[in-house]
Amino acid sequence: MTSGISVDLNGKVALVTGASSGIGAAVAKAFARNGASVYVNYPNDAQAAAAEAVVAEIKANGGAAQTIAADVGDESQVAHMFQVITQMAERLDILVNNAGIAHSSPVENLALSDFQRVMNVHVTGTFLCSKAAIQMMYAQEHGCIINTASQLAYIGAPAFSHYTAAKGAILSFTRSLALEVGSRNIPVNAVAPGATMTPILEDVPNEVLDVIKSNIPAGKIADVDDIVGAYLFLASDAARHFRGQCISPNGGDAFL
Repeated sequence: MTSGISVDLNGKVALVTGASSGIGAAVAKAFARNGASVYVNYPNDAQAAAAEAVVAEIKANGGAAQTIAADVGDESQVAHMFQVITQMAERLDILVNNAGIAHSSPVENLALSDFQRVMNVHVTGTFLCSKAAIQMMYAQEHGCIINTASQLAYIGAPAFSHYTAAKGAILSFTRSLALEVGSRNIPVNAVAPGATMTPILEDVPNEVLDVIKSNIPAGKIADVDDIVGAYLFLASDAARHFRGQCISPNGGDAFL
């Protein structure tokens, strides 16, 4: 199944971080399907084959894409990634800060290293990629940044305090960056997906998934195709007057 939403992204160059699976992969495919040339970011060798599979599918469907490796929490790797994009594409029209990790742990058992690792990927990664992107976008006098938050940033979740804190930080960063660059023809917004069937949920027991589902008025955990429309909209010219906003396709379990 693929999203039926159609927007005009022809001629646009997009970078989607954490795009080897899940929402990131679906967004990359949707962007390419709508005309964008997409850089599919992945963090390390363990994800290389999955990223290549995303690119192969895009190309098989007539789209343009290529993989690009970088741990978004590492400043030198992010700098190199943007150097490659500058050299090859000479522009960047859309940045989707989507890279993320998650695992469950109550606070009393949460190791500092795990807390810092989650913050590094989500928050530091969003900062580093946004910082590099806006320098390109200033030079070309336009661009678009879309950050991936979560509805859990609004409602919280037991055993996910580090994850929800990171997503809350991304929301706050989105608003502040939007104020900084909004007059420069660079909309900055966020998407806060609800529970979605991605690899993050693979290890969650069925009984827990049933509880999650029971709290969603729509009666289901989202598929990635339920989510990508929000990214397509925010990447399109139809969203040109949106600044610092958060769209949350969550099935009704959180009202923003």
